Amino acid sequence: MPDLINALILGVVEGLTEFLPISSTGHLILASDLLGATDERWKVFNIVIQTGAMLAVLWEYRARFFRVDFALYRNLLIAFIPAAVLGLAFSKYIKAHLFHAVPVALAFIVGGFIILAVDRGERPHRVASTRDMTWLDALKVGIAQCFALIPGTSRSGATIIGGMLFGLSRPAATEFSFFLAVPTLIAAGGYDLLKNRSLLSAHDAPIFTVGLVVAFVCAFVVIRWLIRYVATHDFRPFAWYRIVFGLVVLATAYFGWVNWTAD
Repeated sequence: MPDLINALILGVVEGLTEFLPISSTGHLILASDLLGATDERWKVFNIVIQTGAMLAVLWEYRARFFRVDFALYRNLLIAFIPAAVLGLAFSKYIKAHLFHAVPVALAFIVGGFIILAVDRGERPHRVASTRDMTWLDALKVGIAQCFALIPGTSRSGATIIGGMLFGLSRPAATEFSFFLAVPTLIAAGGYDLLKNRSLLSAHDAPIFTVGLVVAFVCAFVVIRWLIRYVATHDFRPFAWYRIVFGLVVLATAYFGWVNWTAD
């Protein structure tokens, strides 16, 4: 039961944070630490349940994904490649040195200030819809996604804010961030599961099932809500959340109020 409860909590965390610019990986690292779910099996779990969030995108945009749309497939492939290459090259270093509470908190704060600096009201844009994106637009967003390899940065935040800097409208950048999650999360989850398959057993099936289902449901709700939200609002509230949350984590670590085992 404790494992199932942990799986439920982490599934909620993943689903609620994956598509918001507040870093699902950062939240999962901190939540796992608080729950004591920090062994290698749980680290694999945290990667794999992102597939549940990805499936929510496929379901919400199934008409777009399952129609032959070569421009979309091309753009997703181009945008996926930069982070995939850098991730394979530096994943061991990143997990060894940056998957800890203090680096995550610092990334939260820095990312918050970047959002405040970039998202100031309506920005001029030349790409109103994801259908108008060129391969070069996709490549630029893909390069921006590379910053999300730093836990606490936020994959959604990097791609959305990067897209806006490169001329995409807020709705277009948000929607493409959803789309780009599909190949990114499939690759990350599949690679981690394959690499660490020796850690898993049939006994883990209920835990992974709970995490995947809960992540799917929560992510689906967030996707529906966020598309409506960005039509009339900016991301500044999320920036302030990041800054305050990061400062709280740093304070708890500094004063010893929380025993962050991953400091």
